[in-house]
Amino acid sequence: MTRPLLRIGTRGSPLALVQARQVRDALAAAHPALAAPQAVEIAVVRTTGDRVQDRKLAEIGGKGLFTKEIEEQLLAGTVDIGVHSSKDMPTMLPEGLMLAAFLPRADARDALIAPAGARGIVELPQGATVATVALRRQALLLHRRPDLKIEPIRGNVDTRLRKLEDGAADALILARAGLDRLARGDLGVAIPVNEMLPAVGQGAVCIECRKDDTRIRDLLAAVDDRPTSLCVRAEMAMLGVLDGSCRTPIAGHALLEHDVLWLRALVARPDGSAVIATERRGVARDGERLGVDAGEELRRRAGPGFFE
Repeated sequence: MTRPLLRIGTRGSPLALVQARQVRDALAAAHPALAAPQAVEIAVVRTTGDRVQDRKLAEIGGKGLFTKEIEEQLLAGTVDIGVHSSKDMPTMLPEGLMLAAFLPRADARDALIAPAGARGIVELPQGATVATVALRRQALLLHRRPDLKIEPIRGNVDTRLRKLEDGAADALILARAGLDRLARGDLGVAIPVNEMLPAVGQGAVCIECRKDDTRIRDLLAAVDDRPTSLCVRAEMAMLGVLDGSCRTPIAGHALLEHDVLWLRALVARPDGSAVIATERRGVARDGERLGVDAGEELRRRAGPGFFE
């Protein structure tokens, strides 16, 4: 059997497969040879984060649990690229790998789904239970509404929606982009960025490859969206300074307007009792430097015991 021209490694959730197909279609549009039947193969890789569903990510190792096995196959040459949700990426990549491209970013906001009809965080009933596993969402919810109760519900989008329907919580928060990609954009209401700053990379799909694979890097260069790349790399630079993981409530979101990059970032205590925020504006090419500077300020202002 002839080996495909390109093998894509991805998680097997419905959302992950949609994102992998988006990458495949973008590459086929940019490179006619990849549009041929069987030219591109999508290989499903089951990650530790997918296998372990009964515990919080922070308890079993953090965000890298959604990328580790895909990265192992990349390094082994079993797959040529890995497709990830950018918000799942750890702050440090394995030696020999790189993020080579980003698809155009979708809506980066969070979405509130409340069967009782609440159209925003402020409208949730007193003492309502909100389902989320993200410490960032938990901290920002409790900062605005200390009366709320948090219920950690994991699983893919359909699993969480089903648990909400079964009464496991009064409301659920998911990424707006994921709902849109799954054609479920009619659910819930988007939460404004100034009320709930998104996770670093939220809404963006990134493509990882081997640094020394020049053939693949050349293919990916044609589908890399510059505005998304500049913004997400600035956010990731901020996160890297803070050594961010699923154990620390950190948010960051950058916008690009006429080659001016605007980065907003914050850190919070998990119980929402304190939030420290900052922002930076500068020329887009200095985005990563702006991210590092913002991260250093947040780390300095928070102090060594902030997350303990």
